[in-house]
Amino acid sequence: MKKIPPFISFIVGFTALALTGAFAQSPEVPEAPILQLLGTFDYPGTGNQTRPQKISDNFAVVGIFVDPSGASRGFIMFSDGTFSIPLVDPNDTGNVTEGRGINNSLLVCGDYLDATSGTFHGFFFSNNTFQNYDVPDSTTTIVLGLNNIGDFAGSATPTGGIQEAFLNIGGTVTEFAVTDATATLAYQLNANNQSCGYYVDSSGVTTHGFWRDSDGTIHAPIDPVGSTGTILFGNTVLRHNARRRHDVNIMVGRYTDAAGATHGILFSPQQGFVVYDFPGATFTSLNGINERGVVVGRYTDSSGIDHGILLKVQNGSAGVMLPLAPPSAPAQASPERAVFTEPAY
Repeated sequence: MKKIPPFISFIVGFTALALTGAFAQSPEVPEAPILQLLGTFDYPGTGNQTRPQKISDNFAVVGIFVDPSGASRGFIMFSDGTFSIPLVDPNDTGNVTEGRGINNSLLVCGDYLDATSGTFHGFFFSNNTFQNYDVPDSTTTIVLGLNNIGDFAGSATPTGGIQEAFLNIGGTVTEFAVTDATATLAYQLNANNQSCGYYVDSSGVTTHGFWRDSDGTIHAPIDPVGSTGTILFGNTVLRHNARRRHDVNIMVGRYTDAAGATHGILFSPQQGFVVYDFPGATFTSLNGINERGVVVGRYTDSSGIDHGILLKVQNGSAGVMLPLAPPSAPAQASPERAVFTEPAY
């Protein structure tokens, strides 16, 4: 297993990435990017499941680890390769605290479970302090991603209503839903206020990716050909030409095929999908991407243990490309009651 070099080597490696960032020499969007494996990592401890979620532009990673007892805890992996102590919200009574997003100021967002009410609530963590957050007039709130100025995205269920996505930009909350969806979840908000995530269609089962432009236009469904379920977890403004500042909205996630295998995906509206599978694994998920083109995700080994992975987007021609699946006309959703969809990871 290829491991991330610790401490000083870790910093040197990432400094090199900063100088040779993805697409740095290309004046236009490349025709066929590839994903190069940098290494793997695990939260310390025997039997822990490591499930990274996002990566900052300064290469700090936030995520979730699940210990052998089944308790979920948040964690930070700092840019020098060291790990934080477990992050546990003081109001967590259900043994579920999940680190979901991180920015360059090491501000972390996430969610925790209140076992008494059976509801999830959002939190922010900075300087060893938790601050809880709920969208007004909601029964559940999960905060799933944030950008460098502290605007954030997530999902909430209004009292008596259907679960919706939300954005909090400059303190103003905007709630939205994909047409006919039974649940909509926004997972990340980039520097241009473009967001992405997934929704559950009118079947109440099948997931599809979506992305929302800064003007409010929702693009959905976003599925690769052959997908039986797609999730988009993270997006970034990929700045691949420093002089021209040509911005490219790039998204990462995963999809499951008809055989039940789950594949990591890199998606851009201009190109379609690049597929990535960790060697020998039947489950690979790409969860976060930073503006330097470094991706964080995870794979599951043959014994069922999850491990973190780091990859880099590079120019190339060896990537496995899939086109966008043609949209199908969704049936009208008629949910009998409001149902909370727990977020994927």
